[in-house]
Amino acid sequence: METIFEIIRIEQVIREADEGVNYIIRSPEDGAKTASRFIGRDDREVFFVMCLNTKNNVIAVHRCHVGSLNASLVHPREVFKSAILNNASSVIVAHQHPSGDIAPSKEDINVTKRLAEAGKLLGIKVLDHLVVNSDTSFTSLKERGYI
Repeated sequence: METIFEIIRIEQVIREADEGVNYIIRSPEDGAKTASRFIGRDDREVFFVMCLNTKNNVIAVHRCHVGSLNASLVHPREVFKSAILNNASSVIVAHQHPSGDIAPSKEDINVTKRLAEAGKLLGIKVLDHLVVNSDTSFTSLKERGYI
C-alpha cells in the first residue's frame, strides 16, 4: 500500500470579544488601551497580537502565548499565524509585566527586532511592541527606537 499524506486545513476559530466595539489604532496610546483591556490584569506574562487592516482597524486579537510570572517564550511563527489567517496588513504586539514595571527588558528588545525582521520577510509590518499595565501606563518600543 502506498502512503498518502493529507494536508490538514488550518482553521481560524472566531470568538466575539466585544460585540459592536470598533478598535482603531491611531497612536501608541490607542494600542496600549486596547491591549490593557485584554491582558492588563493577567497574573502571568501574556504575549498579545493585534492584527490590523490597511486602515489600522483591529480585525483580530490573539493571545499568542501565556508565560510564567516573569517570562514568555515568543516565536515569530506563532505571532504571525493569526495575522496571516486574518489577512492582516500589520500587527501591534504587546505584553504585560505582572510586576507592574513597564521598562522593557533586553529580551523584549531582542524579540521586537526579531519580529520586525520576520514581518519584513512576510510583508506584514510590526507597527509597535508595547509593554502595558492594568492602568494607563505603557512603554512603546517603537518610540524608543527599536523598530
